[in-house]
Amino acid sequence: MDLNETRGLIDCIDQRMADLFCQRMQLAAQVARYKKEHGLPVLNAAREREILASLSQRCGDELSSYAQVLYSTMFDVSRSYQRSLMAEDSPLGQSIDQALASTAPRFPDKAVVACQGVEGAYSQLACDRLFRTPSIVYFRGFDGVFGAVAGGLCRYGILPIENSSAGSVTAVYDLMRKYNFHIVRAVRLKVSHNLLARPGARVEDIREIVSHEQALSQCAGLLAGMPEVKVTVCENTAAAARAVAESGRTDLAALSSRECAGLYGLEVLRAGVQDSDSNYTRFICIAREAEIYPGAGKISLMLTLPHRPGELYRLITRFACLGLNLTKLESRPIPGSDFEFRFYFDLEGWVGDPAVRALLCALQQEMDEFVFLGNYAEAL
Repeated sequence: MDLNETRGLIDCIDQRMADLFCQRMQLAAQVARYKKEHGLPVLNAAREREILASLSQRCGDELSSYAQVLYSTMFDVSRSYQRSLMAEDSPLGQSIDQALASTAPRFPDKAVVACQGVEGAYSQLACDRLFRTPSIVYFRGFDGVFGAVAGGLCRYGILPIENSSAGSVTAVYDLMRKYNFHIVRAVRLKVSHNLLARPGARVEDIREIVSHEQALSQCAGLLAGMPEVKVTVCENTAAAARAVAESGRTDLAALSSRECAGLYGLEVLRAGVQDSDSNYTRFICIAREAEIYPGAGKISLMLTLPHRPGELYRLITRFACLGLNLTKLESRPIPGSDFEFRFYFDLEGWVGDPAVRALLCALQQEMDEFVFLGNYAEAL
């Protein structure tokens, strides 16, 4: 038998398998209706184990592990389908419907916005990208931004969430579990760090460099070439520039933006000293209430999973069944737990899609902790 004949037989088998798959899913729908009527859970772990054991034995030692992978995936797909059929409305579903109905047709041009840092901080530059005429209130730390939004002092808050070179801003992720908020917008800002000092200073005179820890991480190459220089962490890059301007020292420099050089009367000793020319920081705009504007294409979630093998895989399978592309997965340890983690997901999708809405409602009902963080657009 030649290759084409073999492939022809495989095609015939695939067609039969497709027909059988459709029949199986129709029967799974009948099972879902029965379970819903009788208040039974979707998962029957004992039955799945029995089926896997029987199929593994039937396929023999050589194909046993492959059969387990195939049918475990089949079970995941079947459960996802059943859950979508059994899903009932929930507070999350009502909240999503309310946000879709009440949100204005376009993102506002002006608002009172909380930013971390001082004038010239990258958060302020991100804010200016999102709003035409914002009224900015500055806070020393990220906690202050969350608190201002939660307390109603500011309608919105701007926070850095990740950098293309240095990774996630873990302090922001750790604060997410403490506050109730929604992400309503995001923006990517190209970040160019510069070595700034008072007029008359020279690179060879610098004995201390001050900046935010993320900026220091993004300029590791520069710092490695200046081993004799002391590195000091401060709350943000703009505060570092202001501290240099107010210090009276010519041996002190800051890693900060070119905007801060003009703002605080500093000179650029070296421009573009970040390790990568493609250095971007992603900022999120948060609000106390959910706002879902037209064009929203990214969904963010926060949740915990049972500490059992395969739980994360099974969840991702449910996303995949709806064609939801996973763009970010972040995990953070849960304080006081035994190696358990809280997960943060970014997906491409829209909650106005009934299937997506049903999945989110089902996840909220099934999980001990599940938080819908928002559905929003991201400006580039």
